[in-house]
Amino acid sequence: MYKSNSINNRYQISISTKEQDAELAFHRHDVYAVELGQHETNRVGQLGDSLDAYNVNVVVSVSGELVGFISLTPPNKHSFSIDKYFKRSDLPFTVDESIWESRLLTVFKKHRGSVIVGLLMYGALRWVESHGGKKIVIIGHRRISKMYKRLGFEPSGLSTQSGALTYDLMLGTVSQLRAKSEEQGKTLNKILSQTDWQLPVSFNPPVPCFHGGAFFKAIGDCFDHLDRKNSIVNADVLDAWFPPSPKIISAINENLSWLLRTSPPTGCEGFLSKVATARGVTPCNVLPGAGSSDLIFRAFRLWLKESSKVLILDPTYGEYSHVIEKVVRCKVDRVRLNYENEFALDLNDFEQALKKKYDLIVLVNPNSPTGKHLSKENMIRAISQIPLTTRVWVDETYVEYVGSDQSLEKVAACSENIIVCKSMSKVYALSGARVAYLCGGQHQIEPLRTITPPWVISMPAQLAGVYALDDPSYYEARYKETHILKEAFSSELSEIGLEVFPSVANFLLCKLPEGGKCAEDIVRMCVTKGVYLRNASTMGTSIRANYLRIAVKNKVDNKRIVDTLKTAING
Repeated sequence: MYKSNSINNRYQISISTKEQDAELAFHRHDVYAVELGQHETNRVGQLGDSLDAYNVNVVVSVSGELVGFISLTPPNKHSFSIDKYFKRSDLPFTVDESIWESRLLTVFKKHRGSVIVGLLMYGALRWVESHGGKKIVIIGHRRISKMYKRLGFEPSGLSTQSGALTYDLMLGTVSQLRAKSEEQGKTLNKILSQTDWQLPVSFNPPVPCFHGGAFFKAIGDCFDHLDRKNSIVNADVLDAWFPPSPKIISAINENLSWLLRTSPPTGCEGFLSKVATARGVTPCNVLPGAGSSDLIFRAFRLWLKESSKVLILDPTYGEYSHVIEKVVRCKVDRVRLNYENEFALDLNDFEQALKKKYDLIVLVNPNSPTGKHLSKENMIRAISQIPLTTRVWVDETYVEYVGSDQSLEKVAACSENIIVCKSMSKVYALSGARVAYLCGGQHQIEPLRTITPPWVISMPAQLAGVYALDDPSYYEARYKETHILKEAFSSELSEIGLEVFPSVANFLLCKLPEGGKCAEDIVRMCVTKGVYLRNASTMGTSIRANYLRIAVKNKVDNKRIVDTLKTAING
C-alpha cells in the first residue's frame, strides 16, 4: 500500500537540473555513506563518480523539494557501474547498444512508503523505452529484490558486496517490464492522478488502434507479395467488394505519372466545392481529411482534455475509445448495446445516459460492428435533447448503404453542436486513397481548419473524391448489388450454424454456436486458408468472445468464407 498525497502536494517527476544534480551529491552521501555504510563518509559530505558526467537523473519533487531520484546510464558511453564489480566476460548476457543501466534508486527517508519508488521506476522505464532501449540492467539491493522481480527483472545468478550491503545483478527486458506495468494499470493511473508528469516523454508509449488488416501479413508490409492479393479474402476490414467508379480508374490510369509528381491543390479547394454541391451545403461547412482517423485525431485532441467527459456506444468503431482513453486520456461513459435488442441503440437507454453532462457524444450511424441504423427522424429526436454546449459527433461512414437522404450533413451545417464525419473509403471503394471530410457549422470548422496542414489529401485521392461524387448512379447500383449479396451471404452463414444479425451496411455481425470455439480460435484457423475475419469481441466491452464481424464480398469470396468457416467450426 502507499500513502495518498494531497492535491497541494502533488509529485513532480522530471529530469534533474544542474542545481538539483549538485544537491543529489549531498543526498547520496547521507544515504549511501552515512545511513547504509556502503561508502566511507567524507568531510565535504558529497558522493559522486565518473558516470555522473553523462548519467540521466530522473527526480521526483514535492512543492519544489527533492524527495527521490534514479540514475540512468546510456549504452553509448561503454561504461556501467556494474563494471566495478563484474567482468563483462563473466556476465550471462551480452552488453550491447540496446542495454541501459538503472542505478541509485533512492527515496529520502521521510518519504519512504509512498508511491515514489513506483513512480521513479516507471519514469526510468519510459525514458529507456522512448530512447529505443531493449534491456535494463541493475544491481539491486538484496533486501528489495522481491520488488524488482515483481517489476519484471530476473536474477542473473551473480551477486556482489558493496560496503555492508549485498547486491544482486538483475536484468529486465523492456517488453517484460512493460507487460508487468500493464498488469498494474489501475495503480499506474492512480499514481498519474497524483503526479505532474514533466518528463519530456509521454506517460504512455504510443499504442496503435487495431482495425483488422491482418491480411497484410500474407502480402507483406512492404508489398513484397502483391501477387497474393487475389488469393486471400480480406473480410477482416470493410473495404468495398466492388471497384471504384470507372471514371476514377480511367482518369488515374490516363494521368498517373502527372498525378504522382504534381502538387495537389493546397486546401483541397475543388474537392471541398464538389462535396458542398453534392451535399447541399457551402464549402465553409466542409473540412478535408486523409481518412476519418485523421479527422478524429485532429478534432478530439483540439476539443478534449483529460478532465473532459465523453459518451460513446459499446460496441462501436474502436478508433473512438482508443483516441479518447489512450491518447487524450479523458473519462468515457458507454451506452451498452444488448444482445436482447440485437445490439440496436435503445433510445430510452440513450436518454437516460444524457442525464449526465458530457463534453462530447459520439454516435456511429450505421454502427460498426452491429450494422444497426437509427433513422434520421430518430437521430434528430435524440440529438435535440442534447445541450448545445455538448458537441455531437455523428460518424456516417456507411450511411450511403441506407440512403443519402438519411445523412445529417445539412442539419449539421446549420447546427450549433453537430458535426458529421464522412469517410469515402467504404461506400466509394477508396479505402487506399484516404479521403474523408467533416461537415458542420462554420464556427465548428474554422478552428479545425487552422490546424489542418496544406495538401492534407493527396493529388490522386483528391481526384478520386471529385470523380466519385460525379458518378452517383454507378455507386447506387453497387449498393443495391451489395444488399443482394448480403442477404444471400447471411442465409448461407445461418445454414452453417451462425446467428446472423440484420445489417444495413456491407458487413454482418455473427455469433458463433454456444459451447464451440471462440472467435479468436476461429479467426486463427481461417487465416491458414487465406480467409481473414474480424474478432468482434475486441470492439467493445459488452460483446462476448464468440462474435465475428465479416465483410460482404463478391459471390465467389462469400462462398469461400462460408466453406472455410464451416470447416473451422466443425473441424
